[in-house]
Amino acid sequence: MPSPEINIHRIAQLSRLALTEEEAARYEKQLNQILGHIDQLSSYPLDAEPSAHAMPVFDVVRADVARPGFTQEEALSNAPRRAMDQFQIPKVLE
Repeated sequence: MPSPEINIHRIAQLSRLALTEEEAARYEKQLNQILGHIDQLSSYPLDAEPSAHAMPVFDVVRADVARPGFTQEEALSNAPRRAMDQFQIPKVLE
């Protein structure tokens, strides 16, 4: 059973809502029903461990296998400018 000391006018003031007496009565009834449902839910035992996902999550990654790559000369073969066997790029900062 929800606590009877709920002050709907204070909640409305904190929420910056201007409620009529009719609205306040209706919202107080609705809030008491919601809190009653929460009390009912809290009576159930919760023995399960919390989890982030409903199903187990597995990472699928391929095996890390070394493969042949470019030689230094092949990598630099289409470079517009080279300097000492490296790519030469325009200056970015002054």
